[in-house]
Amino acid sequence: MGSLDEFLATLWDHRITAILRTTDQQLASDAMDAAIAGGMRIVELTLTTPGALEIVAALSTREGLPPSRGLDRLVVGAGTVLRPQQARDAVAAGARFLVSPIMDPEIIALAGELGVPILPGVHTPTEMVAAHRAGAPLLKLFPGPAGGPAYLRSALAPLPFLRVVPTNGVDLDNAAAWLRAGAFAVGMTTGLFEPAALAARDLAAIERRAAALLAAVGSVERGAMPRGDDPFG
Repeated sequence: MGSLDEFLATLWDHRITAILRTTDQQLASDAMDAAIAGGMRIVELTLTTPGALEIVAALSTREGLPPSRGLDRLVVGAGTVLRPQQARDAVAAGARFLVSPIMDPEIIALAGELGVPILPGVHTPTEMVAAHRAGAPLLKLFPGPAGGPAYLRSALAPLPFLRVVPTNGVDLDNAAAWLRAGAFAVGMTTGLFEPAALAARDLAAIERRAAALLAAVGSVERGAMPRGDDPFG
């Protein structure tokens, strides 16, 4: 993945990311393969998953995928990035974006130095703007707010220049509603990798769920990526 603008355009068009956290390295690899078979092309391995960087490295070189929502390659990221060395190691392994559950200005700045986008975790409007002003091009809404999509719609009403990606509390039933509320994209965790399917190693169920989620986000009509005025420049 090249420039920030290219990543943003790709995420805007694809609309969805697959986020996997598990305690079994082989299951993580197999489950992500199933999600990819179902059409997921922007994927994230959390660093709490055993062997996460090995999986990132393997996925980052995969080629020959059929197009899915216009994307015929994988864009691989690393999540739960909490320390600078984790960010460096993830990018060295092939991660093209970083995700953190917290808003740490040091990690945001480092991501910029490494040349990769970062999605820091934010929850309140104050945190959202603080992360944006620190240089984060995208914001991970975490944890999922009680108000769901309505919360995001309310937050974006006075802050329409923010690019927010909810990654908790998103599922097949509400993925489209999040996008209609103004989400830049949605991140799928248990909504894609259902605990029961993981426990049973039901890879076919994960593949089917991926396809269904892609259909759900694809049902939302929206135009070109917005480039609203940013009061902070």
